[in-house]
Amino acid sequence: MIKKALTIAGSDSGSGAGIEADLKTFCSFGVYGLVAITAITAQNTYEIREIRELDAKIVREQIIAVAEDFGVDAAKTGMLYSGEIIKEVRKVVKDYQFPLVVDPVMLSKTNTLLLKEDAIEKLENLFKISTLITPNINEAEFLSSKKITNLDDAIEVAKTLFEKYKTNILIKGGHLKGEAIDILYNGELKLFKSQRVSGCTHGTGCSFSAAITACLAKGEELEEAIKKAKDFIIKSIRNSYRIGKKYCPVNSLSILEEKAKRWETYRELKESVKELISLNPLHLIPEVGSNFVYSLPYPYNKDINDVAGVEGRIVKTKRRVVPVGDIDFGVSDHLARAILTYMEFYPEVRSCLNIKYSEKTIEKAKKYFKVSFYDRRKEPEDVKKREGATIPWGVREALKFGKVDIIYHLGDYGKEPMILIFGKNPKEVLEKLRLLI
Repeated sequence: MIKKALTIAGSDSGSGAGIEADLKTFCSFGVYGLVAITAITAQNTYEIREIRELDAKIVREQIIAVAEDFGVDAAKTGMLYSGEIIKEVRKVVKDYQFPLVVDPVMLSKTNTLLLKEDAIEKLENLFKISTLITPNINEAEFLSSKKITNLDDAIEVAKTLFEKYKTNILIKGGHLKGEAIDILYNGELKLFKSQRVSGCTHGTGCSFSAAITACLAKGEELEEAIKKAKDFIIKSIRNSYRIGKKYCPVNSLSILEEKAKRWETYRELKESVKELISLNPLHLIPEVGSNFVYSLPYPYNKDINDVAGVEGRIVKTKRRVVPVGDIDFGVSDHLARAILTYMEFYPEVRSCLNIKYSEKTIEKAKKYFKVSFYDRRKEPEDVKKREGATIPWGVREALKFGKVDIIYHLGDYGKEPMILIFGKNPKEVLEKLRLLI
């Protein structure tokens, strides 16, 4: 039976934080999302223009309505805004006794106050009946009246808050310098470390706490829930879309999107490889073999593991063109680097096939396509010394004069000349190949 998670928070009209981010996160973890809205905001990526709190009674009734019907396996709070709302939330949570993650939302990224001053004391009362509190550095400083400048400071503050509220404390270390380290203290210390990633960060706190809540709803232990939530938020930041004018939102659906994109990419390439084999272009298969690759779309095209290809390449026998292995991700090196480099300039171009070089093929190609060239003999020494740098350098050289369909080079010592055909997808690459057969 599907588990249910409840978010008690404000609405973000930009859909980057608040209940909108929470629901997307619940969906990504396969739990059913329930909602109790505390306030409505008019906001975008650079400002919160208006906040309208709801009456505390309707907040309470929302929670009771879903708890009585659906049941709640775990819940989280976000922006509670007023003391009256917090008071009612505390009463209901105490009655139903479901696990509660409290994200003490006090200040937005745009420095808008998200909690009335008279609500602090009541919020601290809510802390004492919660399962976990997830303050960021600024919130932890406010709650402890202590300055945090490094990891040791954050650990001491976590211990102080644990003694004060008698519940699990998770201080989010995103604002600390160096590694992104989150500090869990519940009588014992546990650090959750990760490398920093670039991307969008609006809604990070909401989505992180929602991910922990979803895992708790599924019955997972707290430490495992935090670990999975941290992995999730890293992907959500890294795979975000740069939309809006300032603080772009995390992509809380990135896990689901990436799984779907991987399947679509695999299926489309597999069908096109079958079609390539039926064409049987023996005379166009180079001595080193061909490969046919298809990258995940932006923003999922981070490295060669995000590019599907033919394991072991495509080779020619006496009469047939044959794929050595199946379609998989991360099995191509040279061609994967070529398409990833091309996508830096034209992200819509995601597929590439290498074929045998001949003057005749290039002359024919020039009749139909835009063709470019790079000279491997002119490759700088510092590029030659870096493993895997040759192909990206060559593609960048060939694209200096704009978008092209075909890039070729004449080889170098021990390197076979080659033609690369590019397209938006494998079917478009095959259409171009047919004109060359």
